Amino acid sequence: MLHWLAALALLLLPTAAAAQSSAQLEHTSVELIAETATPAPGRTLTLGFVTSPKPSWHTYWLNPGDAGAPTRAVWTLPAGASAGELRYPTPETFVVSGLMNYVYAHENVLLVDVTVPAGLAAGTPFPITAKFDWLVCDDEICVPEGATLKLDLVTGDGTPDPARAAAFAKARAALPKPVDWPARFSFVGDRFVLAVPFAQAAKVRGGYFFPAVEGAIGYAAPQTLGIAGDTLRLETAAESARDLAQVPGVLKLDVEGYDEPLSFEITAAPGDVPASAAAIAPAAAAGSDGGMGWQTATLALLAAVAGGLLLNIMPCVFPILSLKALSLARGGASEADARREALAYTAGIILTCLALGALILLLRAAGANVGWAFQLQDPRVIAFLFLLMVAIGLNLAGLYEIDVAGRGAGGALAAKGGAGGAFWTGVLAAFVATPCTGPFMGLALGAAIALPPAAGLAVFAGLGFGLALPFLALGFVPALRRRLPRPGAWMDKFRRLLSIPMFLTALGLAWVLGRQAGVTGMTLGLAAALALGLALWWFGRRQGGERPAVAPLGLAVASLLAVLLVTPVAQTQAAPAEDGTLAAQRFSPEKLAALTASKTPTFVYFTADWCITCKVNERGALGSADVAAAFEKAGVTTLVGDWTNADPVIAQFLESRGRNGIPLYLFYRADGTVEELPQILTVDRLTGLVA
Repeated sequence: MLHWLAALALLLLPTAAAAQSSAQLEHTSVELIAETATPAPGRTLTLGFVTSPKPSWHTYWLNPGDAGAPTRAVWTLPAGASAGELRYPTPETFVVSGLMNYVYAHENVLLVDVTVPAGLAAGTPFPITAKFDWLVCDDEICVPEGATLKLDLVTGDGTPDPARAAAFAKARAALPKPVDWPARFSFVGDRFVLAVPFAQAAKVRGGYFFPAVEGAIGYAAPQTLGIAGDTLRLETAAESARDLAQVPGVLKLDVEGYDEPLSFEITAAPGDVPASAAAIAPAAAAGSDGGMGWQTATLALLAAVAGGLLLNIMPCVFPILSLKALSLARGGASEADARREALAYTAGIILTCLALGALILLLRAAGANVGWAFQLQDPRVIAFLFLLMVAIGLNLAGLYEIDVAGRGAGGALAAKGGAGGAFWTGVLAAFVATPCTGPFMGLALGAAIALPPAAGLAVFAGLGFGLALPFLALGFVPALRRRLPRPGAWMDKFRRLLSIPMFLTALGLAWVLGRQAGVTGMTLGLAAALALGLALWWFGRRQGGERPAVAPLGLAVASLLAVLLVTPVAQTQAAPAEDGTLAAQRFSPEKLAALTASKTPTFVYFTADWCITCKVNERGALGSADVAAAFEKAGVTTLVGDWTNADPVIAQFLESRGRNGIPLYLFYRADGTVEELPQILTVDRLTGLVA
């Protein structure tokens, strides 16, 4: 384990020459305090080791997790005295590079009891010296630090020092409460299951288990908490050790009616556990600093607006926006009508983004690892979008017209006036924009899942507002509408040209469908598109006053059945992601951890067949022979995570990086530092990593 290397570094750390009760080091300030300056003979003296890491740095719990090292103490005490084990407060979780660590990012106090021998006369000097070694890290580097601290005490009546009373009361309150509950654990396949009786189980709203021993659980794996009667059932991925006689640890719970989480020190023995339990919506990683400030929320909201604005240039959204703009250019609409259409279009987009955002947050609260565009991991949704793009493309090409308001064969959906048509056009624009995660959106969507639900939904609404902003501006700023080209015959030609990006989008979706559901799934989708095209041709001929003999009902039913037949079961036939010119290996957190531990420079990227930005980068910078040659020369290993279909491991890793969408590009240097690259890559940017 990585923390054994850190422990070795601590042992080699030189001791400070001069011993005082406090020390200020480069990354940490420490102090040794005593509850009383006059310890009583024959009684216990409580000491506190106060550690205050600098901002963005942290120290470690007794079990540091995937990496790190606990604090170690070597005592020099008067004859007959003895020191117990360090007692740690409940830690926080900290995830970096897919590794879960149990840490303290703020001031913390480790308590220890010293037994004072009986028979000492009052006024006897009682000096205490302790050599402390600890590891302090930020999210890139770790530094072993140490100090020798000394207290010069004198035996007496043991009266507590009033100046220290508050500090020791706070330190004891931070300790997990020892309990003797008959907790049980079991290994079920590759899962670790913990059962803990808890009288207030019905009031528990979330929790996290910190194991005090190695080998019981996969630290970075998500933990699922449920209720089975008056018993809490916690399940997570198991690690290597299966012969444990007991599993001690700290169970941290969010309980209704309590302002702060409750922590309990438990010891679980092997035994039977409930087979299932009613799931509890998990809280943010227990113990982590989940309180994101208003600055973060504001930054995420602004990034969401900017990201939504950029979505308007995507090939599936731009034609819709263009046609809405042309509908205003045709003239005839009053100022009030223009504003009404703009507001309806905006409402359609924002409500759709809010609905998708609420669904994501609800699924995540239920324990699912989903992110932006999660619905595109279902081939049935891809098939539906494929047919929708075909239908819109045929409409733009003039094969048929859609009457939104029932007022005769008029303009197409995107070009139709009226608030109703504008609203549903907004819904369409938001839905077809979901395959994209462009610049700014990664930060915004990652923050949205970590923020409180109300703030998270505000970020999704900001994304919709940014997407709607161009048409909203046209509706409310007459000067912008006056700059639009005058109506004329060119508008019909331009409309037909706009069918080209729609057909290209449909072609791309057909390819994605084939990747997800295999050749059979893609064939069914193409058959459905053919049937839909014939039905729309029949409909268009009837609009022109003809009476073609082909009945569309059977073709429409065939299209629907074809979509339903493309089930998620076919995902098992999906082809692996294309890795371009780079010789890439399939991503796993374990492989990444092994590479970083061996100081191998590693480039990691996450992609999906439905991610437009991903494919642009893969056909461009990632597919460059210059990049491949530079990486090979520098000994860079490339890992690729394919998120075309749902993958909880990738979802968990993305969440650990504060992201819930792709693309994501990371470069791990040999010195342990990590650089997150922009979402639009260039050859120079990639080759510069190893220059």
